[in-house]
Amino acid sequence: MYYLEPKKDHRTQSTRENIEVSSAGLLQDIVQHYDDCYSTYSYWCNEDNLAYHYGYWDSIEPYDHHQSLFNMNAYLYEKAGIKPTDKVLDAGCGVGGSSIWMAKNHHNKVTGITLSAKQVEHAQKNAQRHHVSDLTHFEVADFCATPFADESFDIVWALESSCYALDKSAFLKEAYRLLCKGGRLVIGDAFMLQRELNEQQWQAVVAFYNGWAVPNLCMRDEFNQYLIDLKFQNIQIRNINEQIRPSAKYIYKVTKRFFFWGKLAKCLGLSSKAKEVDAQVGFAQHEFFRVGGIAEYFVATAGK
Repeated sequence: MYYLEPKKDHRTQSTRENIEVSSAGLLQDIVQHYDDCYSTYSYWCNEDNLAYHYGYWDSIEPYDHHQSLFNMNAYLYEKAGIKPTDKVLDAGCGVGGSSIWMAKNHHNKVTGITLSAKQVEHAQKNAQRHHVSDLTHFEVADFCATPFADESFDIVWALESSCYALDKSAFLKEAYRLLCKGGRLVIGDAFMLQRELNEQQWQAVVAFYNGWAVPNLCMRDEFNQYLIDLKFQNIQIRNINEQIRPSAKYIYKVTKRFFFWGKLAKCLGLSSKAKEVDAQVGFAQHEFFRVGGIAEYFVATAGK
């Protein structure tokens, strides 16, 4: 059996060429992953949703992938009780998808932060294209140690980004500092269901962590306790595994379809290290979120 220790970097491969994996180099690996895989994500999102996250789907209608990505934004917005007058920090904003969606659909003022300077450039251009540059601001910053003053935001939004913190409690502590009194935190992410794993489960976990440059995932109870210890109020954690499963299946199908071409690109020297480890995630994440899998997807909300 294998055991996943909390707050430990469980990756076995770096996304950078000829560099050993290390917790010290984690932030660089995250940047490398997203910069190198920018074109790869074109199969997932379009120029409207700009989404690097799972979709939310609860309709009996046929699965509409791109609509489900908008649905996830709408679900988090509703559950956090966000108002158009709320000032939002998009912690881990990617290329600006959720920030632009909030500004465009609800006229919120949104500050998006990411570790990648290239993502900031993409986000700024995307905001201009969607005519919300006056409502959005993007900059490079670590969401565990931001440059902003205490109580600067009404909302801290983290959609599939809190997983990148080596110590999730460090992110939550910074989020609490940044929130105004009465402010709310909203998080959408994957959480482990168990820490003891067999060989097959361990291989899926390592492939997941390596492929997306994620150091670890938290257990639900651990995460809830962090929130309690930090004095967050009105904590609610909702399981939406069923609603994201169509996205997980979609990733799996696309991975199977393009797996051969990825191997060919590697043989021809046309693939980066980040893309090579990313190619394994499609299979691993399907193992995570299938019925009886080893992880589940939760949306957590809490207030200050």
